[in-house]
Amino acid sequence: MSSAPATPMNVPSGAQTATIAAGCFWGVEHMYRRAFEDKGLIDARVGYIGGDTKNPSYRAVCSGRTGHAEALQVVFDPEKVSYRTLLEYFYKMHDPTTANRQGPDVGSQYRSGIFYHDAEQEKVAKDVTEKVNKQWWKGGVKTEVLPAGQWWDAETYHQLYLDKNPSGYECPSHFLRKFPPLED
Repeated sequence: MSSAPATPMNVPSGAQTATIAAGCFWGVEHMYRRAFEDKGLIDARVGYIGGDTKNPSYRAVCSGRTGHAEALQVVFDPEKVSYRTLLEYFYKMHDPTTANRQGPDVGSQYRSGIFYHDAEQEKVAKDVTEKVNKQWWKGGVKTEVLPAGQWWDAETYHQLYLDKNPSGYECPSHFLRKFPPLED
């Protein structure tokens, strides 16, 4: 049984939601919070998406049998940071060329994915993915681009995990890579 955070996500009027999966969600959340803390990030939550198990637990997701990915959901102010910018960062902060893996973490729960929330996000996600695949990752991108289905919050102890456990595990493939700006 999942013990989801008691407080709902803060989604003010005009805010948008982005949902991404890039391996162990601790490192993904940590990096996004640091990079966009004063640049449009309103709230962020780690959890599970993409599978068919209702109310999954961390243990169940780690088994690889739920179909869910460990993911990050970000609420952001599109007046301060664009969805495109968040996705370009996504492709810089993890290795999207490994199927069902990030560093030493192996399994479908660690896959690379963008889960879009509307037609505009789908268009941007596919465009950014196509460009980074060609210009940055030499045709090797394995990232899924799928509609966002049901989101499940991870257990409370996973939220802000690396803030609470500074010496906690961080995936060695979570670091910011230097790439030239994308060309149109």
